[in-house]
Amino acid sequence: MSEDPTPVSDSPFRSEPSARDEAPQFVLPLVVRIEKTEPPARTDALETSARAVLTILANERSAGEGEWAGAMRDWQDARIRKVVRRARGAEWRRAEALPGITVTGKSAEVRVFPPVPLDGWPKDLARLQVSGTDLDDPEPPVDADPAAPVLWLNPDLGMSAGKAMAQAGHAAQLAWWELSDEERTAWRDAGFPLAVRTAEAARWSELTEMGLPLVRDAGFTEIAPGSCTVVADHPALRR
Repeated sequence: MSEDPTPVSDSPFRSEPSARDEAPQFVLPLVVRIEKTEPPARTDALETSARAVLTILANERSAGEGEWAGAMRDWQDARIRKVVRRARGAEWRRAEALPGITVTGKSAEVRVFPPVPLDGWPKDLARLQVSGTDLDDPEPPVDADPAAPVLWLNPDLGMSAGKAMAQAGHAAQLAWWELSDEERTAWRDAGFPLAVRTAEAARWSELTEMGLPLVRDAGFTEIAPGSCTVVADHPALRR
């Protein structure tokens, strides 16, 4: 499989110039709640971010004549950009007042918003910090359930939590695009179960050769253009 259903030469995640670069550019904002005294665990934040992306893709407001459908189409016709910012206290409360969906994990809260123009962020989101979003896991994450979707991170790349959250969201979206309507419905009705884990080096090599959805980063931040960041290993896509 290619990275997404579009021709490989016009993938929304490839670094090479393409027709997608000629379209107006939009970004999907995600805001993670990080309170000073109770920050979320890193893995939970990554998983919650991925579920947030799936939740807005599956939401009725994003389809047909829904209120977000036009913005979602414009965003997906261009480069598929996602930006994760952090908020706490009053910042978070202002973000929650804007149209969007809050997805809650075990310790993480992530709010996803309909896409906005690259240079047209709402004021209360534009003022939020994007850099320095890093988190830790108090305990090593348990082994992923092999029967559930797993988003495997490249073990050779060091990414901030914010960058990794965006990449996990990319991978979840690629998996969503590859699924049939029936498979999407089943995943949605189950609450979008998934895990995010860092692959072992040998396993990563195998994963990248399995024909599963693979994110190649465009290189806007932190890592080199074309870097393979995440493989989306959904059971329904294992051929």
